[in-house]
Amino acid sequence: MAYYRQVGQVPPKRHTQFRNPDGALYYEELMGEEGFSSDSSLLYHSGVPSAIVDSQVWSLPDLSTTANHPLTPRHLKLHDLFDGPAGSNVVEHRRLVLGNGDVRISYVVAGEPSPYYRNAIGDECVYVEKGSATVETVFGVLEAREGDYVLIPRATTHRWLPGADGVHAYCIEANSHIAPPKRYLSRYGQFLEHAPYCERDLVTPATPYVVDGVDVEVLVKHRGNGPGGIVGSRMTYATHPFDVVGWDGCLYPYTFNVSDFEPITGRIHQPPPVHQVFEGHNFVICNFVPRKVDYHPLSVPVPYYHSNVDSDEVMFYCGGDYEARKGSGIGLGSISLHPGGYAHGPQPSAIEASLGAESFEELAVMVDTFRPLELGEGGTAVDDGVYAWTWSGRRLGG
Repeated sequence: MAYYRQVGQVPPKRHTQFRNPDGALYYEELMGEEGFSSDSSLLYHSGVPSAIVDSQVWSLPDLSTTANHPLTPRHLKLHDLFDGPAGSNVVEHRRLVLGNGDVRISYVVAGEPSPYYRNAIGDECVYVEKGSATVETVFGVLEAREGDYVLIPRATTHRWLPGADGVHAYCIEANSHIAPPKRYLSRYGQFLEHAPYCERDLVTPATPYVVDGVDVEVLVKHRGNGPGGIVGSRMTYATHPFDVVGWDGCLYPYTFNVSDFEPITGRIHQPPPVHQVFEGHNFVICNFVPRKVDYHPLSVPVPYYHSNVDSDEVMFYCGGDYEARKGSGIGLGSISLHPGGYAHGPQPSAIEASLGAESFEELAVMVDTFRPLELGEGGTAVDDGVYAWTWSGRRLGG
């Protein structure tokens, strides 16, 4: 994100002495991506950001996966994973639904404050399906509401405090960085006029958030020899990590609300890339939002059957009524997985039913991956087992 921000106190010149009112030096931390050759920010700490007093193993939840073999389209009912928000937090109680070597998709319904947490593997994009939360970070505080994408850069210490009604979170964890698509940006990083959103739509921390404390535990997810190459550690810091009096740069957490995405439409059906909102290494994130639909007199508003030959497609249905899936059993809280190598499209009855429609009131978040996805324990637990046969209406031997 090349959009420069300054929050709180920073010295006039970087890498120079910067002292508190008592004359003691603040401790400058450069947080940078890609070997300090890409986006970065400078943070000014009251305490030493490297000072730890303990490090123990954090036993992560089950991150093992099972291949989608034989090749099968699937319907996963995420709302069946949790009875309610009580007793769960956004960090420790995520249930892995799908994953591969580039990205993991989890779901959680949480009502309890999370521990302090840092993902040292990649960026996180957490979509708030329902409810609200306060997200405290080393950069400041974000207020997350229904429909928000919460973008948390790799290695950002933060924690989630759900609102009174809890929060339903769809968690996309990358092994890379997550950013707006390059085609939306100028060569200097400004959003271009054809982009479906711009800098004004991004909400960033407005003020520093400073907390006193000693011996503060932070859960760190990092690379290792666990399932998917992931392990966890519990690192205890001598002073509270939320001690940043100011920062500036182009690397920071932010929220973007799906209602601020301006849909791109046309006389005939537009291809899926017009719905793209973010990208990571070997995957993209798209959203399908309420919109006017195709206005050619002979248009077919629902998608044509398509074989995205390089990708697995994951659609999370989180609002309205998704026209193309009518008659399939798909509902709110459902995921459809359409793997590469399988042509997919609307239910046959949905095609005629869509003719003449002027708008769709649907909301879905899509992740397309360029490596095959495998099923996590959460996905396996809520697979309906019959979705694959809904186009034909029958199964051999069934």
